[in-house]
Parts: sequence; C-alpha cells; structure tokens
Amino acid sequence: MKRLRVGALVLLAAPIPLAAQSQTFTHADTLRGSYSTPGRAWWDVTFYDLHVAISPIDSSIRGSNGISYRVLEPSPSQELQIDLMVPLEVDSMVQDGRTVSFRRDGDAFFAQLDAPQPKGATKTITVYYHGQPRPAKRPPWDGGFTWTNDSLGRTWVVTTDQGLGASVWWPNKDTQADEPDSQRIALTVPDALLDVSNGRLRETTHNADGTTTYEWFVVNPINNYAIAVAAGSYAHYSDTLQGERGTLTLDFWPLDYHVEAARRQFVQARSMLHCFEHWFGPYPWYEDGYKLIEVPHSGMEHQSAVAYGNWYANGYRGRDLSGTGLGLKWDFIIVHESAHEWFGNSITARDEADIWVHEGFANYAENLYTECLFGRDSGAAYVIGTRRGIKNDMPIIGPYGVNADGSGDRYPKGGNLLHTIRQIVGDDEKWRGILRGLNRTFWHQTVTTAQIEMYIGRHAGRDLTKVFDQYLRTTLVPVLEYWIAGNTLHYRWSNVVPGFDMPVRVTLSGSGFSVIRPTEAWKTARLRLADAAAFRVDSNYYVSARDVGPPPAATGTARP
Repeated sequence: MKRLRVGALVLLAAPIPLAAQSQTFTHADTLRGSYSTPGRAWWDVTFYDLHVAISPIDSSIRGSNGISYRVLEPSPSQELQIDLMVPLEVDSMVQDGRTVSFRRDGDAFFAQLDAPQPKGATKTITVYYHGQPRPAKRPPWDGGFTWTNDSLGRTWVVTTDQGLGASVWWPNKDTQADEPDSQRIALTVPDALLDVSNGRLRETTHNADGTTTYEWFVVNPINNYAIAVAAGSYAHYSDTLQGERGTLTLDFWPLDYHVEAARRQFVQARSMLHCFEHWFGPYPWYEDGYKLIEVPHSGMEHQSAVAYGNWYANGYRGRDLSGTGLGLKWDFIIVHESAHEWFGNSITARDEADIWVHEGFANYAENLYTECLFGRDSGAAYVIGTRRGIKNDMPIIGPYGVNADGSGDRYPKGGNLLHTIRQIVGDDEKWRGILRGLNRTFWHQTVTTAQIEMYIGRHAGRDLTKVFDQYLRTTLVPVLEYWIAGNTLHYRWSNVVPGFDMPVRVTLSGSGFSVIRPTEAWKTARLRLADAAAFRVDSNYYVSARDVGPPPAATGTARP
C-alpha cells in the first residue's frame, strides 16, 4: 500500500462560501467511499493475485482473487470487507486452507474470520466468484464491461471502472486509499483473442478447452481502477526510449488492421514522454514499461497500459477543447491519459473527492506539452482557451468518504489554477522544481489535497491557502475591481474568500506588466499609461476585471 503521511491531514476549518450541493448519501455510499470503516481500517493490502476467465459468448466471468494483507491493528469484529458489485456472486472464501463464512451488504461482502489476526501478521484470503458483470453504459464515463466487435465483426472485450470502482468486475478492497505493492493479472480468453493488461507479460498458456491464459505482472503499487482487460485481435510492435532512468520499453497494441495508422500516430508518445520527464521527473513505471492499447471507447489512464481510442487523429476525436487550434496539433488521448502516469497513477488521490489531483494536473500537462512543442506563449494560449469549458456549477472538491467527486471543472479549472499559481511563483525553473518535487516526494503514494496544497505553498515560498480555497472550494471567480483617477489606479479584490490576497500582474506603464498585491481593501498604485484605456490584467491569471468607476465624492481611497 502507498502509505499516507498522517501529519499532513489537517484541513483548515475557516468558513468558506460554498455552492449549494443537494446530494444525499446512503449507507452503501459510506461502505464504498470510506477508508475508516470497521471492515477496512485494520488491514493493508500488499498483493492481489487475480485470475479471471472471460466468456464473451454469454458475457460472463468466473475467477478468484487472492488478497494478501498486513494486519495493522487487531480487528474488534474479526470482519474484513471485500467489495464486489451486484450482480456478481461470491461462491466461497478461503483462508489458511479453511472455508470462511461471509455475509453480504449490497455491493460489499464481510468475511467472518475465525483465524487469529495479530498485529503485524501477513495473511491471505482468496475469494472465488462468478456472474455476468454490469455492462458499461457510457464508457469510460459510466463503466463496466464492454462486450463489442471490431469493424470486421470480431469479438472485442475491454473494461473501464474509474469512479464506479474495480469491484464492478473483481473482488478487492475498492478504495483508492489502499494499493497493493504488486499484482498478478491472469486472464483467460478464447483462443481467437489476445489479452493485453498491465505490467509485463510473464507467461502465455494454451488450454485444452480452446482458451488461452495471459499472465501479466505489475511489480509496482497500482490503483485498482487501473487494472484492465483488453482482449481483441491485436497486433504488436515495440520501441525503446532513453529516459531519465535509462531505457524505457514502449509497446504498442493496435488492432491488426490499424498497424500503419498506429505507427504514424503513436510516434507522438516519444516527444510526450520526453516533455513530461522534463517537467515532472522520471516516468514512474520503468519496471513495468509503457504501453498504448487500442480500445473502442475514447481512452483511460490504465497504469502502464494506457487505453487509446482517439481514432488515430489529433485533437480529442477531432475537436480542440481550447478553441485555439493548438489542440489539433497533437493527440489529446496520448497526452492527457499518459500524463496520468504521474498524476493519478503514481500520485493517487486517496479519496474520490480529491480527484482534481488527477484531472487538474493532467489538464495542465496538455498546456505543458503544447509549450514543449510550440513555446511558452502557445502553451499559455491553450490553457487559457480551455476556460471556455468551465461552468462554475459547484466546487471542484466533492464530499469526502462517500466515493463522490465535485464539479467536472476539475479538468479546465484545475489546469487554470495551476497555470495561475505558476504566475504567482514567477520563476519557471522554480515552478518546474515544484512539479518534479511533487513527483519525487509523493512517488507511488496516495495523497490528499491538503498535502498537495502544503507542498506547493511551502516550496513556492508563500501561503497559498486562500488561492486553493478560492478555486477548489468555491465557484467564485476573483474580480479585480478598479477605477482610475488621473494617474492613480485604485484597486481591490471582490468576489473572493475572506483574506484573499493573491498578487496579480497588471499594466501600470507602457513597458509591460507589473505585480500588484490587492486585498479586499482599496489600495492605490501610480499609473504611467498614456491612455488609461490601455490598463489590463494579465490573462494568464484566471480572474476577471471590472472598472467600477470612481465613487461619488471620492476622497483618497475611501469608498462608500
């Protein structure tokens, strides 16, 4: 398991204006979303040994998962929670060679352990199960199993389960807060199919019943939603890249009739990996390699086995999310989903409420890749362009402990928050050091937003608490209110959380931008502009500006 640094868990309790949320949550939501329930808190996953036979003819699966764990504290109830969603059924559970009794509570099973569970002991419980797993309704957004065919009518089977949960198709401790140190994924499919999954292929076994078992192994910690099935009529070719930690293997798995298209499009992975290693540090999974695997849905960040379904074209299935044209110069899925190898897979949000740590940084990575290709101004133009997708409908951070996320703004608003902080830092090498430092400090760990905030603020050299509160916990966009009298600029922040004091660059003279430090109180600055209409705020900050005009009978900086 990627252990959390407990000392960094304290959240500030200052009152913050939040958008109203009408969500209601149930006992089932708590079982799914909380790490501290009695059936979960006392044990730590160390290894999953997953074996699943997949039957496309009746859309069913059958298998087992050996769950090895370390006892953190003796369990008062001797119950261990294992998650597996309806309509899948558990056939039996076995520990120490003995059958274990269990009870079901919705999508959770509770093993009634008879054997002693002393602190520090390492134990294994094996769960045998079967059924027809929930079919994906709108993958990857609403996932499950996708049973489909390629354009030649051949069977194609893949899985997606981010947010929904890996327990939609295999039994596990379904929380992002606890990851195994390694995992075996042994998948059995009809001989006509080739399965590609996470990590490296260790063994292929042809069975007498017309099936083949592909045994993949991941030697690093891995979040459960990253484990995936991709079974189809695949071709394979490979390459290598000389990266920061040596030779990285690159493996590409298109459908057999898309090899030439893949060779043209997947070459972008090389420049992307070099760019991200420059900004974020070494690719996190050299031991497990890097793969791109064609899938029928748009894509997903399956660790060391990135799912790709972008039709071998630039943009996001032909669209530019920034509206600038820059997003059509590179393949969105290769870039965005691969960025998750650093933010999402190596650095994993402990709670779904903090999923912006995955998506905001991956969105920001699109900006950085644009910058790597076309320069700093182009990167900035791209991320600024993505603001058109921000709704400010609810806060980015969702409710904790119930497997719920916040606003979809976690993508473009999260990226623009990071771009804004880069302006506050004001030193690109220092900012790069912060991004690399995050990956070094939280390498292969689960984290909270609080840890990310504190790290960035500490290494930026200023308290960014109010900046994070503003953009993550409210729907308010800061407004720089100003009015100009002669050669004096009067300014302040409005529409902000109490104590908001973010510096911002504005045009005080014709020679470029200068930094001012507004608060909620009116301040003044000297203007040296030939035309007051030339005053503007640097668009690299995600703020708005409003000329409020001088107050009646203005005296000094007072305002009624």
